[in-house]
Amino acid sequence: MPPKKNVVEERPPLIGRLGTNLKMGILGLPNVGKSTFFNVLTKSAIPAENFPFCTIDPNEARVLVADTRFDWLVEHYKPASKVPAFLNVVDIAGLVKGASEGQGLGNAFLSHVSACDALFHLCRAFDDEDVIHVEGDVNPTRDLDIIANELVQKDLQYLEGAVKKLEALVVRANDKTKKVEYDCLKKVQTMLTEEKKPLRLEHWNEKEIEALNKHLLLTSKPIVYLVNLTEKDYIRKKNKWLPKIKEWIDKNDPGAVLIPFSGVFESKLIDMPEDERAKFLKESETTSNLDKIVHTGYKALQLEYFFTAGADEVKAWTIQKGTKAPQAAGRIHTDFEKGFIMAEVFKVADLIELGDETKVKAGGKYRQQGKTYVVEDGDVILFKFNAGAGLTAGKKK
Repeated sequence: MPPKKNVVEERPPLIGRLGTNLKMGILGLPNVGKSTFFNVLTKSAIPAENFPFCTIDPNEARVLVADTRFDWLVEHYKPASKVPAFLNVVDIAGLVKGASEGQGLGNAFLSHVSACDALFHLCRAFDDEDVIHVEGDVNPTRDLDIIANELVQKDLQYLEGAVKKLEALVVRANDKTKKVEYDCLKKVQTMLTEEKKPLRLEHWNEKEIEALNKHLLLTSKPIVYLVNLTEKDYIRKKNKWLPKIKEWIDKNDPGAVLIPFSGVFESKLIDMPEDERAKFLKESETTSNLDKIVHTGYKALQLEYFFTAGADEVKAWTIQKGTKAPQAAGRIHTDFEKGFIMAEVFKVADLIELGDETKVKAGGKYRQQGKTYVVEDGDVILFKFNAGAGLTAGKKK
């Protein structure tokens, strides 16, 4: 992998870990439907009983990123092997009010949040006498406030010690190499204390991002908001809490995505045969939102993928946005990056439109790209590389 500094400079401004094995965590209060959501995502059987802290250890799974482009490539090339893209999802046990001070399962859960790179924040917008609410009644905007405050408080606890250490170096020992980092953390302290503003909402330059990446604070993590509805409300696309939740997001996390879904509805779909499912969706005049949720999570992690395609294999290769051609080649094999010569690139959309590679080339859509080319989502790439001294140039799909 290239040095961390170079990777940060080559990708869009984003605070967080680098790499492609990034994780979306499912965050929320107990009994809001997190484990049910995880179950329908993974078709697994994590317990979802009616009591808090059912999920005590985080559960992790790889979830398929459905893509009709990938399906088309498989149908077109009929390969011996096919490998789609996946999203890593972690089901985190429920946070409660006071978790930052040790309430509930407290700091253990907050450490699980820290281990994730972005979050699905799931809130509950349905009443059910058989499903208790840890706060006594259903109020999604209050629940959103509780979780947001716990993340802020945990970051402030961490910053107290981190700032003191840097202050000793910068102010007392006059260590100028730590000044950017010190100034960043002081700024974050002010944001969280006075403005209650998560640091993911602030614009940071590349040097600041590099400094903040040493700390990976909880309020830096991108959040996708999911609202768990009854089946009836999901189908009719109406719920009394949705406008209030949207208003809360616009005020507290502007620009964040809000996606309604129904755990009961999605569970029902999973258990249906394909023909019954299609009939049910048609009669309900609605669709599942799971694919949209997975794609949105993938984008929240600043991930995308390019394809390699041929008779041997069709594969989606996950990369971070802003990745250049040699580093993308390195995802296949380190030798491809070391000996990179060029990338022959065309868009999967052009292949689908024109029908085959010959027509893509004839239409001028097949390009040779060099080391500075930034790979785009949906590129189909053939890499040429120098296999080593004394060996001829090689290429690999």
